[in-house]
Amino acid sequence: MSRIIAENNGGGHVLDAATGDGTPVCETSVDVAKLPSMPFLLSFNHLTYSVKVGRKMPLFPGGDRTKTLLNGISGVARDGEILAVLGASGSGKSTLIDALANRISKGSLKGNITLNDEVVESRVLKSISAYVMQHDLLFPMLTVEETLMFAAEFRLPRTMSKSKRRTRVQALIDQLGLRNAAETIIGDEGHRGVSGGERRRVSIGIDIIHDPIILFLDEPTSGLDSTSAFMIVKALQRIAQSGSIVIMSIHQPSYRILGLLDRLIILSTGQTVYTGLPTNLSLYFSEFGYPIPEMENKTEFALDLIWELEGSPEGTKSLIEFNKKWQSKEPVRLCSSLKEAISVSISKGKLVSTSTAMVPRFANSFWKEILVLSNRSILNSRRMPELFVTRLVAVSVTGFILATMFWQLDNSPKGIQERLGFFAFTMSTTFYACSDTLPVLLHERYIFMRETAYNSYKRSSYVISNALVALPGLIILSFAFTTITFWAIGLNGGFSGFLYYFLIILASFWSGSSLVTFLSGIIPHLMLGYPIVVSILACFLLFSGFFINRDRIPTYWIWFHYLSVIKYPYEAVLQNEFNNPTECFMRGIQLFDHTPLVTIPNAMKVRLLQSFSDELGTKITSSTCFLRGVDILRNQGITDLSKWDCLFITLAWGFFFRILFYFSLLFGSKNKRT
Repeated sequence: MSRIIAENNGGGHVLDAATGDGTPVCETSVDVAKLPSMPFLLSFNHLTYSVKVGRKMPLFPGGDRTKTLLNGISGVARDGEILAVLGASGSGKSTLIDALANRISKGSLKGNITLNDEVVESRVLKSISAYVMQHDLLFPMLTVEETLMFAAEFRLPRTMSKSKRRTRVQALIDQLGLRNAAETIIGDEGHRGVSGGERRRVSIGIDIIHDPIILFLDEPTSGLDSTSAFMIVKALQRIAQSGSIVIMSIHQPSYRILGLLDRLIILSTGQTVYTGLPTNLSLYFSEFGYPIPEMENKTEFALDLIWELEGSPEGTKSLIEFNKKWQSKEPVRLCSSLKEAISVSISKGKLVSTSTAMVPRFANSFWKEILVLSNRSILNSRRMPELFVTRLVAVSVTGFILATMFWQLDNSPKGIQERLGFFAFTMSTTFYACSDTLPVLLHERYIFMRETAYNSYKRSSYVISNALVALPGLIILSFAFTTITFWAIGLNGGFSGFLYYFLIILASFWSGSSLVTFLSGIIPHLMLGYPIVVSILACFLLFSGFFINRDRIPTYWIWFHYLSVIKYPYEAVLQNEFNNPTECFMRGIQLFDHTPLVTIPNAMKVRLLQSFSDELGTKITSSTCFLRGVDILRNQGITDLSKWDCLFITLAWGFFFRILFYFSLLFGSKNKRT
């Protein structure tokens, strides 16, 4: 096929004489062995993506309308260069980044994306690329070096030694300009840490620890001052020059940042209004009829002009049509098959692998992932002891108040009612106390979504690690509450009763913690979290059998009684307390305690008992037992399950909620638009 060399601003460019469409050329007929490097070329053509937008009254016909977010976007991105996607808010920048990063389902996205003229499988793309979200999601109490070291544990090959991983981390710290902040914690609202620019560079470092071939970034300079933003893009330039394709969205780059960018795509309402080199902006708008003033920032002028055109009756149609005619000509690129190119890149140090084979889906084994995840969570939690100490103090204070309120209860009928109230409050307290972990769990979920988007570890590893890390804290909370309340209140059962009481409190904490963990996987944000958790637990308490016995619950609600998580530990502690055939809870004149005769003198009560004896033909004295523990359990409707059955069911609820948590992560964290 013949080629015509075209000159544009002094650069040699090529235009396909047969098509004349300026399509980028990837020459594959060249001897690959003679090439000094193995370049990559990411091409995307006619990308179109639409979504349905619901109106305020969707019940009426035509309630949904279609909004096009991308409309025929085409372009190329090369290794060694930064491709920047510009545009105002709502122009489609982030959508285009998501489309190129395979974060839009194939059925919704039209057009094609190729790397070296080959369609890349999703699994391969995850292995050779990285995606940096707009928001920084990091563990606040880890240092910069520790954060990157854990990322290395997740992403680097298991065959790589610890020393080599540490060497890679140190090299990355220098590459990102983080040497002075290496030993500083990330920090959060309550802990002073690194600056905003340094935090953003750490976020980038986490995703490029394996030195990916393609790096996608969604507005990495958002919210930063001009100096920090420049340092971010300067670091991205070094990453690109190491042999990576860097594709980023940016709202409005400064003059200095513009000098670091190699290629631009400017969008307006999902359509391309400019594609080409930053140096060609002046010529482009001059030929369009709007020359850029000498001292004006080129991108600011371009975006302001686009904004004015968008507000005009014709919109940016004229600029879009002009862009189609004013094609930037792409230089010839020499490239080979994707597999060969990746192999050569790995041999030159990209993807930080020790072999030329394609990197596996996960770098570590299942148990190694659990170990690394657990170590990271423990380290982060250990540096924020106030979180656990606050929970421990809250549980201990609650236990102390209950112990003093219900001090040394007797076995009178009044003592029975007080014990029932204590147990109901205790069981609900163990569940409500677990809601304190919701903010931490929600924060970790977003970190999880970022890390698993590119196969840092398995979902199952995270679920198991989360449970294992939570367990020691639950044991301490349970032991503290049990020790404070059991002996002070005078609960029955002796030491064996104490051990069972501890086990059921622990099972309740486990089940409550698992429930909150599961809800953190489906609740979108914290503002909804607490109302939902409180409402669910209130319903569980209502149907537990304390406020209304099982026999009195309407048949249409009885199913909820058996779904109540609080029902089983509540029945368990009652059986532990009252299931003693030798223990009596109502003797002699105590029979009158809950009747209108409670105020008459005791002598009169004794004579009434003698009258009952004469009428019934049975001797009734002040020592006669009228109510035993089994009678109390029967009156409460507790007849179906033993206390050990209740304990095992409470534990089973905890495991069930952990399984639901796994599925919520499996189906709710796809990281893809539909």
